[in-house]
Amino acid sequence: MTPDELKSLVRTIPDFPKSGIQFRDITTLIGHGEGFRASVAWLADRVSQSGADAIAGMEARGFIFGAAVASALTLPFIPIRKPGKLPIETIGVDYALEYGSDRLEMDPGCIAAGTTVAIVDDLLATGGTACAATELLRKAGARVETATFVIDLPDLGGGTRLEGCDVRVDALMQFEGD
Repeated sequence: MTPDELKSLVRTIPDFPKSGIQFRDITTLIGHGEGFRASVAWLADRVSQSGADAIAGMEARGFIFGAAVASALTLPFIPIRKPGKLPIETIGVDYALEYGSDRLEMDPGCIAAGTTVAIVDDLLATGGTACAATELLRKAGARVETATFVIDLPDLGGGTRLEGCDVRVDALMQFEGD
């Protein structure tokens, strides 16, 4: 399937979660077998070109695409979790949101120092979560140089923000506006 055909499988829901927002819903893409397979293949191709040794994905939709890409490339998958989800000692990073703050955590033993990790996620908006994941992975000793997304919302500046963290950004599709 072409990128335009895949883009047509993403449902847009106006005014969610608040007025003026165009929510890009990937459940329709995931629910389309051929579309999901083609999206994972595209992501896997980009990640394989990066020379990554492992894939990291952020909870929750990054688990869907990241684990699928890791499986396709027979690479380890590193889950980046929301706080309090792991039953072991974790390392974490707090980061700012538009209205407050959040935290990402991971098992520090799941990655060897010097491992090159590619981030895979469904959507790049402001880049806050992806930058926090980059910081967390680097804190664990990883090299993070690439992040690959199904959707980029370039008007929100996430790509520029990630590039400021020395991370190359690639996306299967873009949607202009919020």
